[in-house]
Formats: sequence, C-alpha cells, structure tokens
Amino acid sequence: MKTSVQAGLIALAAILLIPSAPDRRSDVTPPLALWITKEAHGPARSAESQAMVRVLEDGAVSELDEADYLTRVILSEMLPGFGLEAMKAQAVAARTFALRQRAAGKHPEADVCTQSSCCQACCSVEDLRERLGDQFRDAWALAYSAVQQTEGEVLTFGGKLIDATYFSCSGGSTEDAAAVWGTDVPYLRAVESPGEQDAAVFASSVCVSAEAFRQTICTVDSAADFSSGPADWIGQAEQTPGGGVAWIRIGGTEMTGVQLRRLFHLNSTKFTLAWDGTQFVFDVRGYGHRVGMSQYGAQAMAELGFDYRAILLYYYRGVTIIRADE
Repeated sequence: MKTSVQAGLIALAAILLIPSAPDRRSDVTPPLALWITKEAHGPARSAESQAMVRVLEDGAVSELDEADYLTRVILSEMLPGFGLEAMKAQAVAARTFALRQRAAGKHPEADVCTQSSCCQACCSVEDLRERLGDQFRDAWALAYSAVQQTEGEVLTFGGKLIDATYFSCSGGSTEDAAAVWGTDVPYLRAVESPGEQDAAVFASSVCVSAEAFRQTICTVDSAADFSSGPADWIGQAEQTPGGGVAWIRIGGTEMTGVQLRRLFHLNSTKFTLAWDGTQFVFDVRGYGHRVGMSQYGAQAMAELGFDYRAILLYYYRGVTIIRADE
C-alpha cells in the first residue's frame, strides 16, 4: 500500500506533468537557417512565420517575420544550453509579451523595440552569429523549433493577455509583483524555484566602503543619521513574500530593497547586508527583478521531466494557455 507521502507526490505529478502538445511542423527547416546555409527551400512556412512584427531598433522601424523575431528573442534572452521545453516556455512568454505590447501601443510607430529594459532583447542575426559562433546554426534550429511547436500559443488571465514577465534567476524563489513594482497582479505571485544553482549568476556580492555607503544613502535622504560607527548604521529589516528585502533601516531612515538594488547596482532585491568590520557587504541571490518566470527555474523543471505547459502554469498562477486566434 502506498504511503500518504507517495500518494501526494503521485497526485502532484498528475497535476504538473501535463501532456505535451503535439509537435507542430517539426520537419520544417528554420527559414533563416535555410538562408544562412543556402540550402534548398523546405516546406511552406507556417501561418505564424508569415505574420510580421514591427520592430523599433536604433530609431528605425523594420518588419520581421514573427517566427524569426521570436527566435531572435529566445537566443537574445537565453544563454546557450537551455533545453527545448524551457525554450518552448520562453517562446510562449515572449509571444504573449510581444502581443500585449502591441495592443498597449507603447511604441506608436512599432509593435516592440529591441531593448530588454523596455520590451524584450532582440539581437540582430549578425550579433547572434558572433556571440554563438559554431553553436549558432544548432541554437537557431532549436529555438525556431520551440517557436513552431508552440505556434500561436499565449497566456491569458480573465480572458486577457497577461504581462508575461520573466528573468534569469530567482535565487530560490520568485517575487510578488507588488513587492517590486507596487502593483498587485494576481498571476504574478512568489513561488519556490529550486534547482537554479547552475545559473550563470546565482550568487554575487557587492562590497562598499563606509564612506561610499554613507554618501550613496545621503543622495536619497540627506537627513540619515550616520553619527555613530558603521556597525550601528544598519537596523531592522523586513522581507517580501519571495524572500527579498521589503525595507531596511539605514541611518534611521527606511530604504526599500528596490531602492538599494538601484543605488548599489545589485543583481536582485534578494540580499543580506552586513558590516564586516572594514566594509559593507551585500550578499545577493538571483539575477533580475524576480517576477514571473525564472529561466533557470524553467530549465530545472524541464530537466526533471516537466513540459513547457507545466512550467508556465507553475510560474504564472491561474493563467490559461490558448491559441491567439481562438
């Protein structure tokens, strides 16, 4: 007889291990790869590859094949080494993000731009070829396959496209949107995200001298009290639902984790701060805003056998995966 723990694990697997959708057009050679290698033309393109995206880059707007655009986004936002299921999750998130940006009209002359700080990173083919080197052709084929196999799929909540934010690494848990951006979003909740230790940037530290620390804090609040020794400058702190810093008292003034991340160029708001006797040390976990899908968390789930649908439904709570034309 199975124990209750075993039964619980089986039930959890039944919920999360959602069957993968059938591969779509997996026999179609990526069109850009065809152009690059000057091979003969393959089968007809899919409907998505015939759609176009208006992309703003360096002040100029160009039209890109939608499938090529999404492939470029995946390779720009993800480092080499990610598996197909993680890439498929990224493809759906990137498609959803792009369509929502288009609908919002953030760029009147274009659907999206190529800046990750505004929309999504979208490097040129030339830049990707230079960055990936000998891996370029295989990486392009895999990313393009991820786009094809999720063709048209987007994430919705309450019948509307979600804000499908994503980032590199959470440091062990993602964050509530309200803790970072001040606005509650029901599908962007803090969740555990184990298995990220192999991330390109999982842990980092920033060391700051006492004088530089004092001067930096004073740029925000000149009334902060630094009359005592540095060991007494740091006071009470409070954590966010995702384990980040909600706020911390420094020199008697309350500073948010978001403020400190910006001021000291930290990789995330999940950090501890201490005086080690000679300098202040920020011990940081994760890389990025930590809201939405963790890319390295998605890879860790994929390596455990979860498909892209399970990954998306885990990181974006309560959403529905549909085809955009439904």
